[in-house]
Amino acid sequence: MACGSKSQWEFGSELFSPAEIARKAETVSELTLQLKRQIEGNFIDRRVAGEVSNYRLQSSGHAYFVLKDPGAQLSCVLFRGQGGAGRAALKEGAQVVLSGDLTVYEVRGHYQLRVSDVEVAGVGALQAAFERLKARLAAEGLFDSNRKRMIPKFPVQIGLVTSPTGAAIRDVLHVLQRRFSPMILLEPVRVQGSSAASEIAAAIGRLNRYATQGGRVDLILVTRGGGSIEDLWCFNEECVARAIASSVVPVISAVGHEIDFTIADFAADLRAATPSAAAEILSEQYVASRGFVHESGNRLLAAVEAELRLAEEDLNRLRHRLLRMHPRRRLEERAQRLDEAIEALKQALLRNLKERRRDLAGRHQRLSAVRPAVRLRGWRLSLDGVIQRLSLLPAAELERQRRALKALEARLRLLSPQSVLDRGYSLTFDATTGKLVRDSIVVGVGTLLRTRLARGVVTSVVTETKKLES
Repeated sequence: MACGSKSQWEFGSELFSPAEIARKAETVSELTLQLKRQIEGNFIDRRVAGEVSNYRLQSSGHAYFVLKDPGAQLSCVLFRGQGGAGRAALKEGAQVVLSGDLTVYEVRGHYQLRVSDVEVAGVGALQAAFERLKARLAAEGLFDSNRKRMIPKFPVQIGLVTSPTGAAIRDVLHVLQRRFSPMILLEPVRVQGSSAASEIAAAIGRLNRYATQGGRVDLILVTRGGGSIEDLWCFNEECVARAIASSVVPVISAVGHEIDFTIADFAADLRAATPSAAAEILSEQYVASRGFVHESGNRLLAAVEAELRLAEEDLNRLRHRLLRMHPRRRLEERAQRLDEAIEALKQALLRNLKERRRDLAGRHQRLSAVRPAVRLRGWRLSLDGVIQRLSLLPAAELERQRRALKALEARLRLLSPQSVLDRGYSLTFDATTGKLVRDSIVVGVGTLLRTRLARGVVTSVVTETKKLES
């Protein structure tokens, strides 16, 4: 129902006075139809933000849910095929921005939003934009590791891109001054707001031009302190990522806290978790070198002292060796050895003389105890007996050997085949093979045999064989 003149109201397609309307009743369908026309004609292509509640996905593919905020709620319907890429974000509790037309569902008599597009609201939208840009730049190879430049270990002059009044610059300078003091080229920029991204990109460009024109910039540190994703968003802008990637000077990105990641972190040659961590990375080699230099002095002093001790030991050895090799020393040693040899020779001569005297006394004593003539006669008799035995030994041995030979000849004759034949026996051979025949079964009728007798040989043919029982 729309507001008209004070005295008339529009009802359907007719005009009635208030008095006439009071007397005329309208149906629910008629009233609902009027509301439908008013709502659907005036609430077209609206964008509404809120939280998804009571989300129900039907088997038909249509989705029904409520969009609410702390003060009100709105029924929504998303038909199959509608909603775009953001449809997947619809879930219980999701913060979304819905686009669509407000309609009236006459059957139930309530209005609802007919959704045509779904966007993730707030941080979710920023995160989606972050992921899209990250994927696109990664596909271009902007984040490839083979593009990363080496960070110098001992930077002398550092380009610092940050806000001159923020906490980040205080943290970085505090750490650097405490650990070592490099030269700082400050490029002051905004690190938050709509113009911050372009200022950061321009500052990186100025430092690169300074480096390529003969100035010294060992590396660039792009940094700021922590904040919300909205606060850090300038470091997610494409212009900043491309400025970092195209820099000829190595770039370190240190944005936010340890859990914060920005597009600048992926494009940079090195990402530090915090501004203080970046300053520690820049100075760690100086700190390590300071300790190395200090320890090197101690090691050098210890090495020199050790060399001096070795040299002193060598000098002492040479001094003692020189003393041992001095001609007077050698002459004295030779004289001492000569004295010792003379004394040893004297002692040996005395011992030999004593031994010979004892031996001579013993021989004299034995000769005096035994008469030589008697012993000489005994030895002569023994010698005669031995000579006699030796003269008789060859003849007796020859006779013994002759008797043994005759005994062997007699035994050999007894064992000779000829002796067996002389006693009337014979030997029969197969005339073809020449083998001795020992059994009648090995020959058959017609076999040619040769029989040897004591004197002569007989050849015969087998006409019959017979095996004798034992």
